[in-house]
Amino acid sequence: MSHQSDLIATDIDAYLAQHERKELLRFLTCGSVDDGKSTLIGRLFLDAKLIYEDTLRALEAESVTQGTTGGDLDPALFTDGLKAEREQGITIDVAYRYFSTAKRKFIIADTPGHEQYTRNMATGASTCDLAVILIDAVHGVVEQTKRHSFIVSLLGIKHVLVAVNKMDLVGYDESIFERIRAEYRDFSARLDVPDLHFIPVSALHGDNVVEARENMAWYGGQTLMTFLDNVYIGSDRNLEDFRFSVQYVNRPGPEFRGFCGTIASGIVRKGDEVIALPSRRKSRVKSIVTFDGELDEAFTPQSVTLTLEDEIDVSRGDMIVRPGNIPRSEAKVDALVVWMHEAPLVPGKSYLFKQTSKSVTGTVETLRYRVDVNTLHRSEAPVLGLNEIGRCTVSLNEPVYFDSYRRNRATGAFVIVDRISNLTLGAGMIMDRRTGESPLQHWDSEPSTGPGARDVSDVSAAERSARFGQRPCTILLTGLTGSGKTTIARALERRLFEQGRACAVLDGEDMRQGISRDLGFGADERSENLRRSAEVAKILNDAGLICIGAFVAPSQAVRARAAGVVGEQRFLVVHVSAPLEVCRERDPNGHYALADSGEIAHFPGVSAPYEAPELPDLILSTDQWPVDECVDRITGLLETRGFLSPMS
Repeated sequence: MSHQSDLIATDIDAYLAQHERKELLRFLTCGSVDDGKSTLIGRLFLDAKLIYEDTLRALEAESVTQGTTGGDLDPALFTDGLKAEREQGITIDVAYRYFSTAKRKFIIADTPGHEQYTRNMATGASTCDLAVILIDAVHGVVEQTKRHSFIVSLLGIKHVLVAVNKMDLVGYDESIFERIRAEYRDFSARLDVPDLHFIPVSALHGDNVVEARENMAWYGGQTLMTFLDNVYIGSDRNLEDFRFSVQYVNRPGPEFRGFCGTIASGIVRKGDEVIALPSRRKSRVKSIVTFDGELDEAFTPQSVTLTLEDEIDVSRGDMIVRPGNIPRSEAKVDALVVWMHEAPLVPGKSYLFKQTSKSVTGTVETLRYRVDVNTLHRSEAPVLGLNEIGRCTVSLNEPVYFDSYRRNRATGAFVIVDRISNLTLGAGMIMDRRTGESPLQHWDSEPSTGPGARDVSDVSAAERSARFGQRPCTILLTGLTGSGKTTIARALERRLFEQGRACAVLDGEDMRQGISRDLGFGADERSENLRRSAEVAKILNDAGLICIGAFVAPSQAVRARAAGVVGEQRFLVVHVSAPLEVCRERDPNGHYALADSGEIAHFPGVSAPYEAPELPDLILSTDQWPVDECVDRITGLLETRGFLSPMS
């Protein structure tokens, strides 16, 4: 498996050129302590013959005195290089290793599993394309597994491989592997993990690491090395939005002035028209300079120096973009923050926020809620402690240019720094929602009869729950047209009705036949349709019914406002997810074709954006799961949250 090439002996320049063109895959290993992360990497290098002989001899000698395998070669020592790591048999700091095969180059980040070193894990994951999450087959899914999985989802890592390790300790039992896989799938259904895979392994003995072994003949899938060599990451990078944050102005002499930095996203070519922010002065790209010479075009994540045809003022921290594709600029943003310091995050305290190459002072204005990594439930919290994750409103002393983290990991991220000690305290991911956004004035309008004038029913909520055997809630099924929202809503209604439950369906199209027939399909009108529907859902909930809503609801901000109307504690968001091409195939009314031709304007997924839910209560992959399974998952969610009492 180790990469060998005849070109090394015959044409070293051709070999180096071939090696340079290989695709680079960055991945990390994470999971709970003692799940075998370092052992897995060591075994990967050992079986792939990627360890030099002198290093191998040193590992054999150190295994006798510092290993945990009874004197046999301990693969974990290959990455655990710190003295404290070898003494305790744990990983403390992130260890990076590099290797290559005939197809790819790899950089591995071996991250620690202890809870107190979660900040190190988040640091290692921030630049990765793929995460290998290890689970001990003996202990199954534990709290730290969930915490790391949540962080992986927050950091936008699209590809996740769950390696169920130590299968040798459970007798290579297939049923244990299947149980752990089912348990993890149930937990991860609410995370944004679009590409999820499972492999049973024994890192200590090498089963399914580089080669398949007879011990698990029941497993017919890929080995770890084969998967790493072939997982497709070509579509992960954002090549649409050109973002170039200036890190340094290079002025070696009067004849040259270049702007140095890394292309965060997109593509730039010589002659392209660009605009500098915040001055908004326009120019064209004169040249793209690198150490090896000039390029005709460059793309993310290359580091280049741009020269412009006009002498415009561009400084460190400024951003160069295309005139028709400018990022958002605000001084107040919503973000999910991972806190990494023993001293808690305190709302109102002044911190330094570093975003791209710009540093701005500001405060965490509001800590909206803290996320429980075990249940993914939200709870109120006055402060954010070490390794805790919370949703915050950040107020900066001057505007910054940014994209949402889901769209651009470079411009949508920031770190929080202590202004006195200069220590990094936390990391933040900017969310899609625009803070303080008011899509329609009706959201904030007081009722015409005045606040507090509503009569209270003589039937209590407890009496209704006892009668129907349920707690009322609203389930918002949101997704693109053709994703399957209405189909699932009707099937869920039938399931609940047959169980004797009291429920009703509100469908976006049906609402437009009645109380919303005066509305069109612009962003404001979609917002108003959902507002009216939320008011109806609240009335149904107050009457003790479960309300099932099927709406495109493309705006994260508007969905949040709807939750406020109904009540956040009884409002569940289910993302009905399917690829755009699948939705097009399912479209019986030809809406997508009409949107393509311009006959339907503001159509989400074509001529208007669809903002996927940031933290949905459930994700349904309708291109993979049948309707019955989707309904099973929703009813399971309702039972878990206590909205449905067990059937007798």
